[in-house]
Amino acid sequence: MAIYLSQRREWLFPYFFLFSFSLLIITTGLLMEPSMELLRGVLLIIEDPDYLISDYIGIGGMGAAFFNSGFLSLIIGILFLTQKTRITGISVASIFTVAGFGFLGKNIFNIWFIITGVYLFSVFSRENFSKYVYVAVFGTALSPLVSQLMFGISVPPLVRIILSSVTGLSIGFVLPTLASQMLKVHHGFNLYNIGFVSGVVGTLYVSIFRSYGFLTDSRMIWTTGNNLILGVFLVSLFSVMILMAIVIGGRGIIKSQRAIWHYSGRLITDFIALESWGATLFNMGVMGFFSTFYIIAIRGDLNGPTLAGIFTLVGFSAFGKHLKNSLPIFIGVGLGALTKSWAITDPAIQLAALFGTTLAPISGEFGWKWGILAGFVHSSVVLNVGVLHSGFNLYNNGFAGGIVAMVLVPILEVITRRDSR
Repeated sequence: MAIYLSQRREWLFPYFFLFSFSLLIITTGLLMEPSMELLRGVLLIIEDPDYLISDYIGIGGMGAAFFNSGFLSLIIGILFLTQKTRITGISVASIFTVAGFGFLGKNIFNIWFIITGVYLFSVFSRENFSKYVYVAVFGTALSPLVSQLMFGISVPPLVRIILSSVTGLSIGFVLPTLASQMLKVHHGFNLYNIGFVSGVVGTLYVSIFRSYGFLTDSRMIWTTGNNLILGVFLVSLFSVMILMAIVIGGRGIIKSQRAIWHYSGRLITDFIALESWGATLFNMGVMGFFSTFYIIAIRGDLNGPTLAGIFTLVGFSAFGKHLKNSLPIFIGVGLGALTKSWAITDPAIQLAALFGTTLAPISGEFGWKWGILAGFVHSSVVLNVGVLHSGFNLYNNGFAGGIVAMVLVPILEVITRRDSR
């Protein structure tokens, strides 16, 4: 009986946690705006082209942005449940990433074309969709391309529907094969592997559509003045997570946290499987506090894009990231801001610090000095690769991180082998 109850809790608690997280965000959105204003805001979000940088708080209002984020993460949680997915570190990372980008580019309309495309691939290959469910969820990085073709070009409605549908479905269809192959390029040192894949695929599709004049130049929708209300929300959320961790982990929580710091974070590093739920939640809460206070300390902006960065960082704190391997990346990006032609508070640099922790495994594997170098180089690369996909790959830092890791890791491996002799 004890074993049965333990196995039951193993399924119940993770889903309880993820659904509670989603419902909290939805409820927050409903409390922020009257229902009709919220509905109008959600419709504005759905009809927006969504490419980088599109702050949903500025497009549809804060209540609508929260509702969209929470509803997206809820339906992804339900998708996992229907596929009988066992919740692990990658599950948490995907849910939090979707919730984050529910403030920046993904909405309750544009994600389904790519997810359906992945499903069609599973049918074509005669395999269970559950095998590719994470590729489907992360692959929605290219959802803005669907929105742009559906709502952002001046052609007859039927043409727009056909173009956007075929594009989304075909992107989803090719992602599973490419995802496994391109993991070899960066050897697991870029945590946002699908971001790298999406950058390559997005470059291909954008090049074709740009040649026909269907795509526009990049833009910047970036809200300010929300630090107090969003700061209170984030601090409250991460405080609850840490309290939950202490209740679950008890006295051993600090020891477990120290154990997490010994992992490099290289794919695949699942803290839930390696340590425990308590240790993982504690790590997520700590990383949430750190990233939030980082933005406040540099006098940056808490808004839709930085919420996407914070939530993604927190989610991957169940799957590879911790303070020890992430801090050098922040320092490297900061040094880049001090020595290059941009400020640490520039929107792209704020996001580079948060999302640049995709390279945390480099500092975890090779040491903090190389992590600083990776962050320093990343701060330059990420500002220049977006032109290739015109901002239609939401995981631009994952694309840049893949390029940085692809170049740095082989060099670092040679240096490490030489020093070990």
